[in-house]
Amino acid sequence: MSNDIRIKKGLDIKLKGEAEHVLSEAPRSKVFSIKPADFHTVTPKLVKRDGDDVKAGETIFFSKYSPSIKFVAPVSGKIKEIRRGAKRVILDVLIEADATDTYVEHGAKSPASMSGDEVRQFLLDSGCWPFIKQRPYDIIANPSDAPKAIFISAVNTAPLAADIDFVLKEKKQAFQTGVNALAKLTEGKVHVSVAKASSLLKDIQGVQLHNVSGPHPAGNVGVQIHHVDPINAGEKVWVVNPEDVAIIGTLFETGKFDATRVVSLAGSSIEKPQYYSAKIGAAVADIIGTNPAESRIISGDVLTGDKVAADGYLGFYDNELTVIPEGNNYRMFGWMPFKDNYIHSTARTSFAWLFPNKKYEATTNLNGEERALVVTGEMEKVMPMDVYPMQLIKACLAGDLEKMENLGIYEVAPEDFALVDYVCTSKIEAQEIIREGLDIMIKEVG
Repeated sequence: MSNDIRIKKGLDIKLKGEAEHVLSEAPRSKVFSIKPADFHTVTPKLVKRDGDDVKAGETIFFSKYSPSIKFVAPVSGKIKEIRRGAKRVILDVLIEADATDTYVEHGAKSPASMSGDEVRQFLLDSGCWPFIKQRPYDIIANPSDAPKAIFISAVNTAPLAADIDFVLKEKKQAFQTGVNALAKLTEGKVHVSVAKASSLLKDIQGVQLHNVSGPHPAGNVGVQIHHVDPINAGEKVWVVNPEDVAIIGTLFETGKFDATRVVSLAGSSIEKPQYYSAKIGAAVADIIGTNPAESRIISGDVLTGDKVAADGYLGFYDNELTVIPEGNNYRMFGWMPFKDNYIHSTARTSFAWLFPNKKYEATTNLNGEERALVVTGEMEKVMPMDVYPMQLIKACLAGDLEKMENLGIYEVAPEDFALVDYVCTSKIEAQEIIREGLDIMIKEVG
């Protein structure tokens, strides 16, 4: 049986450069990267050093304060360099890859014949545990916790987002195996959300299925949790990305940590946007090819992704690379309304609102500067949760723990405020403020 989640508040941003449903094998990168910064709050303790040999799935570092959580190599090869920043903080670990991978063999296992503790230990030992994140706080889950439910959002409504059905087309059985394993970790339900028009995962067994419809951020797992099983103080909910569920399933079926992803290469700066098969931490240049001039490369989607250099690497959790023009041009008389009708606007300062299905070529131009935060009602229009976004942002800025709790800090993650960033005329960095607020809660409340 399935339930419907209908979202009315939000905003679909239609952009040019959507990836075609064509899958190619990306050239194998000579160097791969694992960045501790991808794992928020984790302080890495190195197991390997410069020059050490590693197998795919072998531990590179573990969490200093949770030693059971291990982070493993996506490929086999040799540790080329451990790059450090200020105060010797580890920025990333570079692995010079072999021509073909040699794997750590964990042995194939059947989740059905394992206890919850055995599944948990298997995921920890193999390096798959970092795929499991928790709400509140949007951090890697604590293995000693017992979540009240596990949520998997197999619908992505962000601009130029990867098509989950296409990504999982050849991984459906592995996804089912991954779901079977995750079900052992909770006494509650495993919730899987799919697009209402989707058919690929409609017959997945052992889950509570939800049909999701509505504008972005309907695909955000936090929005789905809010409408299905809201988080109260002291409760934990675990979330896993759908392709990561398939990687977990592949681990149980083969006994190997296979870090292969289907990566969407999209954006108006890409001549032929399509999908590529690549490993976690692959070099961006090997997927994009020739770097388009005057373009911004984003690991992730345009609303929540991270800017990466042309010689950078794919993020651990990302299955998208988006390339759009840099907004480094000055628009003459840009303040005048109805002047630039090729620019998408939510404030009806152009005639764009008359063409709701038109696709736009977005740039990184802010079209304004940061200014005083004023009451406008803009944020509430794109926030489909029972949360007062402006008041919560102000509570985070003030570090007021009691107000943050009362205003719903436990239910949100930075990605839930991505549209707030987009529509707010004050140009504030709402996602950054919410992340800082969550960090305060981690430190003070735990």
